[in-house]
Amino acid sequence: MASVQWHSRTRKYESELHMCRLEVLAVQFSEYHPLKAITVTDSKSRRGGRKGSTSSSSSSSSSVAPDPLSSMLDGTDPLSLFAVVSETPTLPHSISAGELGRKRKEKEEEVGSDFELWSSKRGEILSRFTTTEKLSINLFMGSDKSKASSPSSAVSEKVRTRLEELDDLEEGSQRELLNLSQKDYVNRIEELNQSLKEAWGSDQKVKALKIVIQCSKLLSDTSVIQFYPSKFVLITDILDTFGGLVYDRIWSMCADPHPLPESFSADDVNDTAKETCLNWFFKIASIRELVPRLYVEAALLKCNRFLTKSGIQETLQRLTAMIRGIGDPLVAVYARAYLCRVGMKVAPHLKDSLNKNFFDLLASFRQVHGESVQNQLVLQRVEIPIYLTLYSPAIHWILQCVAYRAPEVLLTEMMDRCKKLGNNALLLNSVMWAFRAEFVATRATDFISMIKDCDEAGFPKHLLFASLGHSLSVADPPESERLSILNEAWKVITKVRSPRDYINCAEIWVEFTCRHFTKREVNTVLADIIKHITPDRAFEDAYPQLQSVIKKILTYFHDFSVLFLMEKFLPFLDMFQKDSVRVEVCKSIMEVFIKHQQEPTRDPVILNPLLHICKTMHDSVNALTLDDEKRALSLLINGFIRMVSFGRDFEQQLSFCVEARATFCNLEPIIIHLIHTVNQLAMETRRVMKGNHSRKTAAFVRACATYGFITIPSLTSIFSRLNLYLLSGQVALANQCLSQADAFLKAAVSLLPEVPRTISIEGKQRSSEPFLLDFINNFLSTLLVVPDHPEQGVLYLVRGLLNMVQDYTWEDNSDAKIRVYISALPLLAAMSQESYLYTIPKVDSNETLYGGDPKFIAEINKLCETLISQVLDHLKELGQDEGVRRQGSLAFSLSGCLLAHGDLRNNKLNQLVVNLWNLWNLSHKRGFCDTRTSVRTLEYIKHQAQQADMSHLSDVTARLSLQSRA
Repeated sequence: MASVQWHSRTRKYESELHMCRLEVLAVQFSEYHPLKAITVTDSKSRRGGRKGSTSSSSSSSSSVAPDPLSSMLDGTDPLSLFAVVSETPTLPHSISAGELGRKRKEKEEEVGSDFELWSSKRGEILSRFTTTEKLSINLFMGSDKSKASSPSSAVSEKVRTRLEELDDLEEGSQRELLNLSQKDYVNRIEELNQSLKEAWGSDQKVKALKIVIQCSKLLSDTSVIQFYPSKFVLITDILDTFGGLVYDRIWSMCADPHPLPESFSADDVNDTAKETCLNWFFKIASIRELVPRLYVEAALLKCNRFLTKSGIQETLQRLTAMIRGIGDPLVAVYARAYLCRVGMKVAPHLKDSLNKNFFDLLASFRQVHGESVQNQLVLQRVEIPIYLTLYSPAIHWILQCVAYRAPEVLLTEMMDRCKKLGNNALLLNSVMWAFRAEFVATRATDFISMIKDCDEAGFPKHLLFASLGHSLSVADPPESERLSILNEAWKVITKVRSPRDYINCAEIWVEFTCRHFTKREVNTVLADIIKHITPDRAFEDAYPQLQSVIKKILTYFHDFSVLFLMEKFLPFLDMFQKDSVRVEVCKSIMEVFIKHQQEPTRDPVILNPLLHICKTMHDSVNALTLDDEKRALSLLINGFIRMVSFGRDFEQQLSFCVEARATFCNLEPIIIHLIHTVNQLAMETRRVMKGNHSRKTAAFVRACATYGFITIPSLTSIFSRLNLYLLSGQVALANQCLSQADAFLKAAVSLLPEVPRTISIEGKQRSSEPFLLDFINNFLSTLLVVPDHPEQGVLYLVRGLLNMVQDYTWEDNSDAKIRVYISALPLLAAMSQESYLYTIPKVDSNETLYGGDPKFIAEINKLCETLISQVLDHLKELGQDEGVRRQGSLAFSLSGCLLAHGDLRNNKLNQLVVNLWNLWNLSHKRGFCDTRTSVRTLEYIKHQAQQADMSHLSDVTARLSLQSRA
């Protein structure tokens, strides 16, 4: 390819822009609307092969257009039609109207998502009721029946089963393990649970029953009384597993000939399944001891559905009466809890048994103070308040079942029964937990009077007030009673001596205070908390509760001017002296501020504390801090900086940014944000002055530029530096700071050799070339409006950039450098125009400085010719295999550039375009290029050739078309 002589095409940007605009047409209104319902009607005429016609019909009598979405609710669309059908169910003939009403009532009484399941309480009980004493357990030692169950055994199935039962029930088949730690005990129970599943899976049903019986016997043992609630949780897990296995087995036996529906009755069950079910209940009835017999039968309560219609109800009544025979009140209350638990799962509509269990509990509660219980407590060295807390999980659960969707009048009845028992504190506490918060809140004053009458020795009053506070935190008492409620509660809370008990109770009532009172009352509460928690550094053990207090205050106080005017709020924050906790608290404060602060502020009451909070977060960063944590902190601090505004006092705003730069120097995203903030400040100054800077504002925008020029080198990310240099240079140009803009752009150019070939993005190494090319293209577009320095020569920035590109070490087999050269050609072509495509007001670009001077144009043409020569030389050097694809791509890019910006009346340039198109076609024939690209390019050139001043393109079009066909 011979060298060419470059001449830029003369451009008329305004006329080109006008040609590119789309044709404007007035909207033609008609009866047709795209959302109008479409009806299909059969045509009477079948000529032409059409069986129907589509027409849109609408009524024009109404002046208001119907809503196209609402109008489809007449059932014409499939979804509406389905909804209409589903609203009119058909009743099967076998179900009467009364039966359907009964089933609907039972359905409404089923447990819903608003009922707190036992599984959610399990973990809390296990973690709360622990012991360091040694425990004992009886392990069932059944014999291995793997041989007897082998196919080769000659013993019949019936005989083998009988032998298995005799072998399992012989004496010595169990063993007692002593001196177990709590962890070992839990592991042994888990082993029993697993043994149960394995025995059942290997068809050793009697062995499985024996395991369950032995485990149920453990619930009679209260030798380590403080661990009993956790023991109950572990053992009943095994009982639940056993009950599920038995029920599933009997259910599977009912699948012949057809599987049972979910809502089956006893009449639908076959005789084999009924006989098996009765056999299980007969085995359970043979258990001699009361407690295991009761628990195992309760575990199989659901199986009564296979026998009789009223079997579950009758069994619940019988088991409820059986519990009265248990002498130990603790064992009895947990047996009632399990029975209520199974009853709620199997038949939640049977409320009578739930109420009866609770009323029986009340009647037998006097046993707690009996002689046998007192002797047991003395023997185990357990105090009565601790002993009473052991009842809480069971009583809470029973009352939760009783109170679920219960009417408000039931609460009144419960309160009356508690009064008759002498205001028993334990029961009163459970009542407040179980019933709906709205019911408790309306009777808050009555509950407070009952709490006052309770015995302090049995159950601490502050725990009762804590339970009341839980209800009042979600439901509102009568407005006239709120202040007296708070005063009465705090009289008791403030007298609590134990810092742990105090903060547990105070934390709950903080929400009630914030919910209904002003900063004055909240400040008083904070002062009292500080007074109780500060001595002996008790706050170090109360960080979770103190964090909860902060979150509750932030939930109700979003005006930070009010928040920071609380005298005790900042001293309260000072109690968070553990670094990790202090940072979490600061983060929660900043999250609320960013979320709820609507307008920027300059109030020092807000800014000074928040600046201190942000500094606390920043100072927590060290070499071990994760990148995600740094990003999270930076986002919060940037959110704070974004909300700081001093209005028209731009100098104060700049001073704040200078202070913030020194304060937050370790977090790079904050420094980047500050640079953007200062650049925005300079542009805001330009907007206020409407581009006509005074001496004062000119000095100010230069100071802003100086801020960026000093700060950018401190960044570690090289692309952040490059982009900020370019952006700051553009801002400086917009504010007529030519020397500062020149310094920014030269700094960017001088930084290019430092760009590494790979950069880390989200922990992965990526090539930096795409980012570098993107930056250079952006940089080139800026150079159009940058005037040449009078002492540096013509096009000194363009030449400097191209020299850096020439010397940069690009990747092997990379065309990035050549693509930069091709990208520079449109810039140089634009520089040679008499008027530029875009300019900056009050900044004289090269079009004004040189005014189309022939020497300037000659320099541009010479540089373009050099670039084209470099590109052509590179095309020659490319190989034959992979190089063909690269050749075609580069040739197409260069030919497009020449067509758009070169003067093709020059024969050599014209011939070059044809030659480049030939390379493109060669690449296309080898399958490296897209046919559609060629077609669209030719169509564009033909369109351009139709213009008056572009007729010379006709010859080029013909030659290119000829080559494409060839």
